[in-house]
Parts: sequence; C-alpha cells; structure tokens
Amino acid sequence: MIDFYSAQTPNVQKVHIMLEELGIPYTLHQMDLKANQQKSPEYLAVNPNGKVPAIVDNDGSYGRKISVFESGAILIYLAEKTKHFL
Repeated sequence: MIDFYSAQTPNVQKVHIMLEELGIPYTLHQMDLKANQQKSPEYLAVNPNGKVPAIVDNDGSYGRKISVFESGAILIYLAEKTKHFL
C-alpha cells in the first residue's frame, strides 16, 4: 500500500494519474498548504524538503518503507516498481 501525500498542484496530479493508471492501491493524505501542513515535523519525516507530492511505499524493497518525493522521481519509481510505462 502506498501513502500518497497530495495537494491541488499540477505536479501532484501527475502522480495521481500514474497511480490510477497503474491500479496501485493507495491512501490519500490531503495536505493543507495554506496552513503549512507540509512543514510539520510529521511530514518533514516523509519529505525533508517540505513539498508535495510525496509517497511512502509500505511494501518497499526487503520489506522496508521507502519515501520518494519530487514528481519526476515518483513517476520513475512507480514505473520501475510495476515494470509499466518504461
């Protein structure tokens, strides 16, 4: 299961479309950018840059959680993980 940290931005939409196209189950975490929720200590543990989008793959390599941030990196990660859209 993927935890997907989202807001209403174009870069987030890219990741959202990719998750839907790949059929990967995910939990959506909507971030309130006006309240600076992306700068909270909890979110900075996911993405130290304090920006959206970000994902946490709870089924990463060797059973570890993997955090991926920046839309381009997320798209590549998801494509490589599923072997689609390469």
